[in-house]
Amino acid sequence: MKAITVMPGKADSTALVDIPEPEITDIPHGRGVRVRVLRVGLDGTDKEIKAGEYGAVPDGSDFLVQGHEGFGQVVEVGPSVVEFSPGDYVVARVRRAGMSLHDQIDTPDMTTDNVYLEHGISRVHGFLTEYYVEEPRYLIKIPPTLKEVAVLLEPTSVAEKGIIQAYEIQRRLKVWHPSRAAVLGAGTIGLLATMALRNRGLQVTTFGLDEPPYLNSELVEALGAHYVSTKQTGLEDFAATDGMFDLVFEATGFSPIVFEAMHSLLNKNAVLVLSSVTGGDRRVEVPADKINLDFVLGNKVMVGTVNANREHFEAGVRDLAMAEAQWPGWLSRLLTHRVDGLTGCLEAFEHLAAPGNIKVYVEVASA
Repeated sequence: MKAITVMPGKADSTALVDIPEPEITDIPHGRGVRVRVLRVGLDGTDKEIKAGEYGAVPDGSDFLVQGHEGFGQVVEVGPSVVEFSPGDYVVARVRRAGMSLHDQIDTPDMTTDNVYLEHGISRVHGFLTEYYVEEPRYLIKIPPTLKEVAVLLEPTSVAEKGIIQAYEIQRRLKVWHPSRAAVLGAGTIGLLATMALRNRGLQVTTFGLDEPPYLNSELVEALGAHYVSTKQTGLEDFAATDGMFDLVFEATGFSPIVFEAMHSLLNKNAVLVLSSVTGGDRRVEVPADKINLDFVLGNKVMVGTVNANREHFEAGVRDLAMAEAQWPGWLSRLLTHRVDGLTGCLEAFEHLAAPGNIKVYVEVASA
């Protein structure tokens, strides 16, 4: 079968190759689920792996199959599988369990292992191929009504985890009823976080760099949220006139904005969630004493979030379903660039940074 593979650490080694088809017996004890891949979303992580910046091959392999945002349909199940049947639509969780205590209780996103296992990223083949075989515990069942937008579930799960963590942390307050939230960044994660927060009834202001109107700002406003361009209004200026927030979700990929948010956007007892993974060695000057004082006296919290577990994927299914009911067609507008077939996949990476694109995805096969 065909697959898009890469040699991690070697720039531009991505290739379309033939690899052996996986067998249902690759999973022991009759617990295999064979999935036909239908769609795969692409993001900056895929582009960075293609550029040789990171990634790791599975044991016994000299290549890595790329793609971690998969959506597919079950075609075969092992004799001990009762959770799924042929014809079911599924999305696979990205991270698989390692050896730490957190891995053993099925929260591998919280692993303390130094080595982690992620489809299409680290030591587990991804979904830019025709079929894969997985254990039932790593699969999330998708209602047929969501099959056209289910490729968005993996990035939705990232937003869900950050928001769920915020609410879990704020249980410390005994009483916490957030009314105002800010989302920093209007890319895929920022838009999905805006959606999830609107589903929870919060007033949401989403900050993006570009001036409106453009597609992302229109999508924010379509949810009943408010879009603000930081080219036109800085965070501190906005807060001075419009007030601060109970929850701030950062998804910009621009680390300096974190420190600006820390000292200008947070109400007392507020929480700031960081979801960006940033490399490099960028340095900024910050009002350290003011930030420290405000956090101590204001009982404020900052937390980082990465990856997701079953709870977050299932929350994502619920929020996608709510969004489809409340704002029909909104999710489909995020799917801005489709590439047909694995043969066209190599060009798809070039569209990731193209103006106007939100989610680039590969249509591997028809449902």
